[in-house]
Amino acid sequence: MKEVESLIKRAMKYLKSARILLEEGDCESSVSRAYYAMFYSAEAMLLTKGLSFSSHGGVISAFGEHFVKTGIFSKEMGKELNRAFEKRQLGDYEYTFVISEDEAKEILEKGKDFVEKIVQHLKERKLL
Repeated sequence: MKEVESLIKRAMKYLKSARILLEEGDCESSVSRAYYAMFYSAEAMLLTKGLSFSSHGGVISAFGEHFVKTGIFSKEMGKELNRAFEKRQLGDYEYTFVISEDEAKEILEKGKDFVEKIVQHLKERKLL
């Protein structure tokens, strides 16, 4: 599936961007890129079921319904996707700097783990 592969490539690129932004001290932008890496990975998983959504909330909710509640991925992954979304919202839309370096580091690590688990799942099922 070309779309799945493209979304995963974008996710990997965004993880790299998140790391670079964090190194430069831009915690809000780092969290945003880490979240989008997770988001695109979740979208890739949904595409394997022929599902596509026009909103972030739709993707997050459907990922939870189709992959977390069914036990394919852990509840922790669902929580981390939601948490990254909330932090990205704060970082992108608050007028002050609201994301600490420690938070940004943690979200980047959780984002890497999230993407790696999805990539592993897709490879095991020969969908990537």
